[in-house]
Amino acid sequence: MQFLLRKGGALAMGSTVQASRWVQPARRHGALAAARALLAAQLDEIREAGTWKTERVITTRQDASIGVEGRSDRVLNFCANNYLGLSSHPDVVQAGKDALDVYGAGLSSVRFICGTQDIHKELERKISEFHGREDAILYASCFDANAGLFEVLLTPEDAVLSDELNHASIIDGIRLCKAQKHRYKHKDMKDLEAKLRDSQSARMRLIVTDGVFSMDGNVCPLPEIVDLARRYNALVFLDECHATGFFGATGRGTEEHFGMTGSVDIINTTLGKALGGAAGGYTTGPRELTELLRQRSRPYLFSNSLPPPVVACASKVFDILMASSELTGRVAHNTRRFRQQMTAAGFTVAGDDHPIAPVMLGDARLATDMADAMLERGIYVIGFSFPVVPRGKARIRVQLSACHSDADVDRAVAAFVEVGRQFKVVP
Repeated sequence: MQFLLRKGGALAMGSTVQASRWVQPARRHGALAAARALLAAQLDEIREAGTWKTERVITTRQDASIGVEGRSDRVLNFCANNYLGLSSHPDVVQAGKDALDVYGAGLSSVRFICGTQDIHKELERKISEFHGREDAILYASCFDANAGLFEVLLTPEDAVLSDELNHASIIDGIRLCKAQKHRYKHKDMKDLEAKLRDSQSARMRLIVTDGVFSMDGNVCPLPEIVDLARRYNALVFLDECHATGFFGATGRGTEEHFGMTGSVDIINTTLGKALGGAAGGYTTGPRELTELLRQRSRPYLFSNSLPPPVVACASKVFDILMASSELTGRVAHNTRRFRQQMTAAGFTVAGDDHPIAPVMLGDARLATDMADAMLERGIYVIGFSFPVVPRGKARIRVQLSACHSDADVDRAVAAFVEVGRQFKVVP
């Protein structure tokens, strides 16, 4: 076989594959060696700072108790976004199996070519009904939904006003658009109002915030945000990834929590947490917006359709949620039980009355060591440190689920107390 090889900037014919291995080997290998050294130095810095993140390997399905590689017993999982415990619900699993038989593993295509099935449209209809919106559009993830929205909606004539602690996907999505960008201090309504005054010349203004901030478990001041939006003629966007399905009396999220259903203009959220835990995200809001996104949103136009089993699982979850609020009530009960007991034991638990319950520790290595000690006692939690959270704000982020029993919650608290005393965090 003959291959074209580059020599001295020109193309020449080479006779064998082996010959191609000798084209400027010193330069290629020298660059790679230098790159390896640079990367290794960065990795060493992460280890020395105590912020190294080890991926534990789970050997079972996601549930209240899970198997972890290297252990013969099961451990209680308090570190998953499986808020409703539906990732392993038999009806949800069966819906996925049935869809696999009927619709196949995937579409091998994007939506507008040959990747839209009737179950995709049915799920979008259920999403719209659940949120009380006109329409919805599915994405491969909420990260994609956030990447696809702002670039399409906002032009250089517009302005976007974003909470400084918004999720990374929101930050990255806003970077893609050409609008005037304003970042207001976290939950600071005076600063938001100042930014609204400064941007009054913009054609359209969009206030962007997480409904619930995932690292702290605190809730955005939605009543004040909506009031400012109305006074300054702005739109409101909510990322509801840590609210949809389980926050609020019937799981309708931050709006329902404040008794303000329908007050937000655009909602982006995920199917990959409470709503089955597999994958996928969506935008729901005005029909004109979703139709424009179908025409111009790059993550939608250039990503494969959601696999049928994922769609079917999420669709079954919406059926469960619209039939009963029992699971939502169970999450709220477990949240109160854990937070009250941990606070009484002397721990500092950040956030509002939300299933995200960060146990604040400050030191990165302490958070990691305590999380390891908790695993030894049969409780699966993870230490969070920079760059996931700010320096000096390390924590163990506990997440409560409807699948936890009272006994599970009490056992987790008892383990925290034992480990907290071992590390002199609590008396």
